[in-house]
Amino acid sequence: MLNAWKATLYTDFMPGFHVEHFGCRAARADGEALSSRLRAAGHAASQPAEADLIVVNTCSVTAEADRAARAYIRRAHRLNPQARIVVTGCYAQRAPEEVAALTGVSAVIGNSHKAMAPDIALGLVAGPGNAPRDFVPTHALLSGAAPIWADDRFAHSFIEESPLAGGDQTRPNLKIQEGCANRCTFCVIPQTRGPSRSLPRAAILGHVRDFVSAGGNELVLSGINLGRWGRDLSGAPRPTFAALIREILESTRLPRLRLSSIEPMDWDATLIALMREFGGTRLARHAHLPLQSGSDAVLRRMHRRYRPWHYAEKITALVAAGPDLTLGADVMVGFPGETDAEFEETLTFIRALPFGYLHIFPFSPRPGTPGWQLHAASPVPRQAVDTRISALRALAAKKARTHRERFIGRSLNAITLHTPAALAAQGRALALTENFLSAELDTPLPANRLVRMEVSALAADATLLCRLTQ
Repeated sequence: MLNAWKATLYTDFMPGFHVEHFGCRAARADGEALSSRLRAAGHAASQPAEADLIVVNTCSVTAEADRAARAYIRRAHRLNPQARIVVTGCYAQRAPEEVAALTGVSAVIGNSHKAMAPDIALGLVAGPGNAPRDFVPTHALLSGAAPIWADDRFAHSFIEESPLAGGDQTRPNLKIQEGCANRCTFCVIPQTRGPSRSLPRAAILGHVRDFVSAGGNELVLSGINLGRWGRDLSGAPRPTFAALIREILESTRLPRLRLSSIEPMDWDATLIALMREFGGTRLARHAHLPLQSGSDAVLRRMHRRYRPWHYAEKITALVAAGPDLTLGADVMVGFPGETDAEFEETLTFIRALPFGYLHIFPFSPRPGTPGWQLHAASPVPRQAVDTRISALRALAAKKARTHRERFIGRSLNAITLHTPAALAAQGRALALTENFLSAELDTPLPANRLVRMEVSALAADATLLCRLTQ
């Protein structure tokens, strides 16, 4: 019945759509998968002002993320009041009634029902009576509020990733893992994403091979807690993340594989050994390990599963496995009770490690987490947070430039990106090096080209200025 309904709908009405992304790589992968589903049904991507359907793929990791999503929804409705606005993602899961009450919202689809989002959205756009009877909202409707699909079972949460060719990204994300059960005191992700689930190995390998056949050159594996892939799957031997990476590299012709954020303790000896074996050839020498704090006491209050010395040991092993590797980390400032002395421990810890970049952000209390109560009892003054962030940003900028200066006069492999028209008119192109450094080439080239280039200098923002060598 549902397939027949979809066939009729897709033949009679082909709306244009726009997907607006907020949040992490895994969230971006969700949005790209949804876009691929809509394209595969014959619908064309368009700008928000012309779209019949606007999908807002939200984040809720901070209060600022919630605010940004609300602001976008208001702008989109003013710009295009006739468009159906469908809100999905983490904010839609965490506070669906709050989102449903926003002016202009036509439907709210939490992460628990994200796999149903394309069909629900198209049914709404087609008009009253066209949505399939199978898709009954989970919440009783308030007067004037949008229908809601969201619950805490997450039975319809995993979008089986659609083919990766044909999207807007040069380096698409393939999300292979969903959810997290770590229960860090500050984090709302277990509520908005549910427990850890893994995309089956055969499906992953099939997507990689299809991507290569379509001319893809660099693929990014992503997940909410990527290093935990496989732990919920059965089989003998037990599936492991490191074994999956080896199989991708040995059984497919993928030119370059990049790994997104992986928790420190999931960088085990087997995974680090793969960086030594394949790093710089087909495995990108790039590792992002969330740090959050360099203070042991703060990490304990956060319920993080490592201590500073554990983290430093992982960094030492990774640098030994890939000397030109670029290291990145997330650092949280102003966790409840963070003292000046504890923040100085973080600064000292970061100074001692060879980071190439840092993602720095203030603590944001999230309703329903232990951090919410901790913040109420022991908040860090906003002025102190701002001062600490400024200090960290100055340190991060210094470390970023120091790391990049090492490569002046050297040759690096890179992939070309989509270049803004103004820069292309100057006969230049944007690129990203294999070890995750932004670069500007002296030659105009289309996106998705694997190139070799020599670094001649650094721009003011530490972008590599390069000469094409092959």
